[in-house]
Amino acid sequence: MAAAAPGALGALRTVGVRLVAACCARLGPAAWARGTAPRRGYSSEVKTEDELRVRHLEEENRGIVVLGINRAYGKNALSKNLLKMLSKAVDALKSDKKVRTIIIRSEVPGIFCAANLPVPTIAAIDGLALGGGLELALACDIRVAASSAKMGLVETKLAIIPGGGGTQRLPRAIGMSLAKELIFSARVLDGQEAKAVGLISHVLEQNQEGDAAYRKALDLAREFLPQGPVAMRVAKLAINQGMEVDLVTGLAIEEACYAQTISTKDRLEGLLAFKEKRPPRYKGE
Repeated sequence: MAAAAPGALGALRTVGVRLVAACCARLGPAAWARGTAPRRGYSSEVKTEDELRVRHLEEENRGIVVLGINRAYGKNALSKNLLKMLSKAVDALKSDKKVRTIIIRSEVPGIFCAANLPVPTIAAIDGLALGGGLELALACDIRVAASSAKMGLVETKLAIIPGGGGTQRLPRAIGMSLAKELIFSARVLDGQEAKAVGLISHVLEQNQEGDAAYRKALDLAREFLPQGPVAMRVAKLAINQGMEVDLVTGLAIEEACYAQTISTKDRLEGLLAFKEKRPPRYKGE
């Protein structure tokens, strides 16, 4: 990517802007938890830990990375060790220009629980996403869920409050009044109810394999793959930072972000591909 442009974008980076990450979590069938599901479309496992597995998808899914959480004994609760491994994996992926979308999925059937990355991210909720699980989903760019999924910030039932960003991200997603209602009541929503209030973008009828939301997330990730990698990252930055300021400042941020794409090789490749009527071959440069 070109050097930071002066003005709004440069100022944002100076103060250490964090790019809120994506998680894509999938609640798969028992076969995934046992490790017996078909491996087509996956490379050899890059890293295997007791609680976290990292796989790079191949073939038509190249560019998509799957982080599989496997803490069956703790129902995927976020232990210190798991957070440490997630942080280490994220640090490794952050600088990998070949990575286009990150999917964080559960390898424990029926439990959703999930990262600080500049690439697009999707949360796919096929089962329970309560408390911290929903907070992790709220940190994602896009959320999809099965109609049978259950999600909610239920911490007030335990005489505490959401402590992983829920009190800040939920109001930004669905509005202050409704967010207060859901947090005060500790209400649990199914997929249809979550779609109705704007908490998720897509709701799917669950399939026999129990992975309808994951399949939709994968379809969306495939839609993202052909686009310019630099443009995708900068678009995410412009949207995220622009939503936190007034319109005039937001337009200045957009202008600064747009400037980042002008001198890239990808932009020239896009123009040439259009002229030659062929698919572009972007390299993230």
